[in-house]
Amino acid sequence: MRDRLIQLACVVVMVTAWVGGGALLPRIIASSDEHSLRYTDVSIDGAPPIVAIGTAIGALRGIIVDYLWIKTNVQKERGLFYEAMADASLIAKLQPRFGEVWGFQGHNMAYNISVMTDTEWERWQWVRAGINLVRNEGLRYNPNDLILHKELSFWLSHKIDGVADDAHLYYKREFAREWQFLLGPPPSSHADRIAWLATIKDAPDSLEELELKEPTVRALVEQLKSNLSGFDQKFQFELDEAFLINLGRWQAVQTSRYAKLLGLDATFRKNDPIYAAFDVAFSVPESAAALEKFLPFLRKKVLREAFNMDPTLMWELTRDFGPFDWRHPQSHAFYWAKRGAMTSEKRVQGEDDIYKILNNDRINIQSMQALSRSGLMHYDPFSNDNPGRLNDPRWIKAIDIYFGELYRKHYGTRGGGGDTFCDFYQNFMSQAVRELYRLGDIEGSRAILSKLDQLFGRGGLIPNNKYEAPLETFIQSVTYGEYEAAPDVARSDVYAALANGFREGLLMDRPERLEAAIKFARGLIDYFQGGQYADFVNKFGDRRMADLIGNLKTSVQDVFASVLMDSSQPLVDRLTIYNRAGEAERRIVYDLVKGPLEAEFSMDPLARLAPFAQLLPEPPGMEAFRAERAAEAAKRGAEDETSHRATAESK
Repeated sequence: MRDRLIQLACVVVMVTAWVGGGALLPRIIASSDEHSLRYTDVSIDGAPPIVAIGTAIGALRGIIVDYLWIKTNVQKERGLFYEAMADASLIAKLQPRFGEVWGFQGHNMAYNISVMTDTEWERWQWVRAGINLVRNEGLRYNPNDLILHKELSFWLSHKIDGVADDAHLYYKREFAREWQFLLGPPPSSHADRIAWLATIKDAPDSLEELELKEPTVRALVEQLKSNLSGFDQKFQFELDEAFLINLGRWQAVQTSRYAKLLGLDATFRKNDPIYAAFDVAFSVPESAAALEKFLPFLRKKVLREAFNMDPTLMWELTRDFGPFDWRHPQSHAFYWAKRGAMTSEKRVQGEDDIYKILNNDRINIQSMQALSRSGLMHYDPFSNDNPGRLNDPRWIKAIDIYFGELYRKHYGTRGGGGDTFCDFYQNFMSQAVRELYRLGDIEGSRAILSKLDQLFGRGGLIPNNKYEAPLETFIQSVTYGEYEAAPDVARSDVYAALANGFREGLLMDRPERLEAAIKFARGLIDYFQGGQYADFVNKFGDRRMADLIGNLKTSVQDVFASVLMDSSQPLVDRLTIYNRAGEAERRIVYDLVKGPLEAEFSMDPLARLAPFAQLLPEPPGMEAFRAERAAEAAKRGAEDETSHRATAESK
């Protein structure tokens, strides 16, 4: 009897607790929303249907999630990545506000599972799946999770734009191709890029609104529906990502050099019904005009629905920071880190968590640095070449401005947060002084040096004369002083200057850049070939510094050949560089590059259109040049033999 009473009392307590908990739940949810205690501003927004099941489970949901989380970590440690992903997926469904599990799944796909596959295509599918999972699902359920934003930003920066993965060049090609089809190549100037994105952000939010504003669009849409109606269900008219990519592909064919050389327009019209449908729809002038109004609306819709990206924010970042090219992974890395800072920092409370904000801001400015070094892109999606990526000096000014913002923000951050950005700024801007000087922007280079002197030199907290020297003296004394401590840096800077000169001076038809690069290289080489650097000979008979740097003729030859054989750059661009070079430059590299380029050319679609000798013609005077080189080699051989004989006799 006593046991029955105890059981009955327990039942009463349990029922009372359930009823009381149910009564208090609305107030608890309201309070959590009011005080930002959830990962979203409204706790029930965006939750998947299975959350209703999880809510019905009640307290057991927490126990199940804890068990699955422990199991998932054990599986990861044992290398059971697929099994861990399955359990993590269940956790995400039961607890979609658990940001860490989304990050776990995304990292598992992009890093762990991807490297277990056999082909570049398979790797890319897993890397892309991991990024899409966090971007399109995890951040929809956790839009205010700073760590999730930072993780996504890091993957874009490290996995795709970095070089650690063997398939990184494939990732760069696929990423550039996808975003070129989605948005098209951006305009060249910064102002035009701002205006270009403004047309997307200001586009109507619905097709009905667009058709009311632009009646010609209605006729275009009806024609597209009619043209696509005869296909299988998956090809039916639907304004989604697949539709936009197919449309972007059709547009790219119209402007692609490779597409024209290979006759892809006729091939696609014959073999691809989707392409043919677009070609019919857009072949008349009226449709072309309607497309100009239709395309920004479609891009806006797809960016929001398929990529969880806000065109207004993309426009604001381009307006306020710099000329983003959305085919570049670092533009997306900046976007997500900056969006995380804008939406999530208010939820990071307490000094113990300030490092989260600091690390996120570091990714932002590091992305800008990467864009300054490779943000000027050109890409033909129908070639098998890698995207061309040149340095973009426009980001130097943007970083200069953003540094001030970050320094003020983290001035009082525990652990010297502001000093972190000072170190970055000094290193980057010192390189910018050299870069602008090599490019011939003497005034810009001098202005940066003056600012460095104001902030960290004579105007610094501890005044010093590091930056007070005139520009040329700074380049030669301070910079060369760094070379003396690390002579390999001197050689790499000569090569970098010449490589940039060849790529930008010839490819972009700016000969003054090549002239500035050769002037810089000649000055640095002469410096190391003279004085104490030429006099010092080590015990092996080598001039430690002078022999390391070499001479200008050899450096130009080595760098020009390296530029032409750099398979990370489009072959058609390299052939353009060769044909725009002077006869002397072409002579010194022709025999070096002919074999490798001919082998590469034989595997390229261009081989079907023109003979190799037409695209890489032998420069005039090669026979005399070869004879001269042979005579020089024989002379050096004789001198070496004499030197060795003299050394042997002295012993």
